[in-house]
Amino acid sequence: MTTTPSADPNQPIIRLADVKLTLTSTAGPVNILRGVDLTVAAGERIGIVGPSGSGKSTLLAVLAGLEGVSHGQVHVAGADLNGLSEDALALWRRSRIGIVFQAFNLIPTMSALENVAVPLELAGVADAFARAKAALAQVGLGHRETHYPAQLSGGEQQRVALARAVAPRPALLLADEPTGNLDGSTGQSIIELLFGEAARLGSTLILITHDPALAERCDKVVRIEDGRIKSITPGQAAMQQAAD
Repeated sequence: MTTTPSADPNQPIIRLADVKLTLTSTAGPVNILRGVDLTVAAGERIGIVGPSGSGKSTLLAVLAGLEGVSHGQVHVAGADLNGLSEDALALWRRSRIGIVFQAFNLIPTMSALENVAVPLELAGVADAFARAKAALAQVGLGHRETHYPAQLSGGEQQRVALARAVAPRPALLLADEPTGNLDGSTGQSIIELLFGEAARLGSTLILITHDPALAERCDKVVRIEDGRIKSITPGQAAMQQAAD
């Protein structure tokens, strides 16, 4: 049986070195990532910003093991992703990574509880439904366990998606524009839950956003342009901690 590597808490949870990703097209090669170097310590909160098409979502896909790279080293949550098979990547992702997308990606024929529990069952978690119940309660949806996605508002669906992401207690929580399909007040509540759950679990948080103020809530703000990291600056959280 394939075992999932565990992360060393004394090592960076993310270490990218000269990461490049080139895709082929009818017009020729397209360079998506052009030599990305990034190191993230366990427990840090990183906001990633940049114009559309700059490579933000591709970088997140690389961190999640959903996209292979053309060149460079990708070490995430205790694993060298370049050296893992697709099956090993799936096992690693189930136990180490939680992902929240802009689209909720819920299974329409499953209840909220089932949407959260089934990935846990696939990961071999013995108490999958009990843990799913607890995760839904944590995001304020304990009373909506039996409802299907079509019976839930957009904000409630994203809460289910967040519960699904945090239920495995991941070392790394990835969020790609998690409020993009929500109104302002609903989106704000999701952000509070996202930061709160990351803090409660001690998870590292990587957040892609077009909102500079939201990115500033993180420890660091990484700006990507044209497939390269243009700058890494302290966020307000880091500056506040330094002031204290």
